Amino acid sequence: MSKPRGGRKGKYHDWITEEGLLMIEGWARDGLTDEQIAHNIGINVATIYEWKKRFSEIDNALKKGKEVVDIQVENALLKRALGYSYEETKVIVETDGRKRVERVQKHVLPDVTAQIFWLKNRRPDKWRDKHEVDYGDRVHGNIQDYIAALNEISKDVWNDEAE
Repeated sequence: MSKPRGGRKGKYHDWITEEGLLMIEGWARDGLTDEQIAHNIGINVATIYEWKKRFSEIDNALKKGKEVVDIQVENALLKRALGYSYEETKVIVETDGRKRVERVQKHVLPDVTAQIFWLKNRRPDKWRDKHEVDYGDRVHGNIQDYIAALNEISKDVWNDEAE
């Protein structure tokens, strides 16, 4: 698809056309950043940010294109986190020149890093690195008070488990 015709490069009215909006959406779907899209249009990146505010058609085209690829990446991340199987096909040439097709089932193990990333982002209430702990009125500000409070809490935990 070529640049819409009918005006100087970079004029917004050249891009608020069916062809122009499809091109912008396609660039976003292909993974281009706003900066790269602005370069393709022939404008400064600040101008594309202004256009997004002023022209809902341009903002929507960018969002629509980015949404498609974001969903593809989410699906790929989930697939990698859970692991998957696929069939690999090989054409083997025998010593006598005959060819045969061999199909092998392959397995990709679940990826722990993908699982951690998914859980930290989808379930931050349970999986974030930093958890807030309420010590009530047991802590008053200095390190010795914190240590004493932790010792007291750990004794409470051990006593609860022993019972």
